[in-house]
Amino acid sequence: MAKAISNIKRFELTHEDQRKKDLEEVENALINNKEPILELLTAVGHMHDRGVISLLNGLFGQGDKVLNVLVKALDKPEATNTIKNLLLMVGTLGTINVQQLEPLLLKVNSGIARVADYKDTDEKTSYFDLVKALKDPEVNRAVTLLLTFLKGMGGDISEMERNTQLPEDQEMHKMEKNERDVPPNKRE
Repeated sequence: MAKAISNIKRFELTHEDQRKKDLEEVENALINNKEPILELLTAVGHMHDRGVISLLNGLFGQGDKVLNVLVKALDKPEATNTIKNLLLMVGTLGTINVQQLEPLLLKVNSGIARVADYKDTDEKTSYFDLVKALKDPEVNRAVTLLLTFLKGMGGDISEMERNTQLPEDQEMHKMEKNERDVPPNKRE
């Protein structure tokens, strides 16, 4: 019968062989990712040309000081309000239907172009001129558009509003609103 193996000798690479293997692995990774690496190097070159690399080196070199100044600046109530307002505005921008807004923006651009071409004179517009201008189809469409916009702004949108108040503040606001809605002679 064969004798059992009791001593296993592991094959260990020498430091030089391990280094050759690692270099070959890096070389293969470079070859396999040639295009992205070249694009990255081009981007880094542009960043260097614009001084971004120097700026980042300075920021990271003075990291503690920069971080300290940044934290102190963000610790002010104005900065907190600014961040809250920015987040609220970004959220609001997300609710805007751009397809509906595009025609309005094109009309605003057209109006701005006409104003830019307008030559400022001392000529005054009378009430009769205003009434006469309403007969112009372009002016009439613009006034109708403006009135429709104002009606939309004046409509009740309380159901569509998102509430950013804390729950306890919401309850207080509801109670105050209910008190205002009850006529004075019906209050207890």
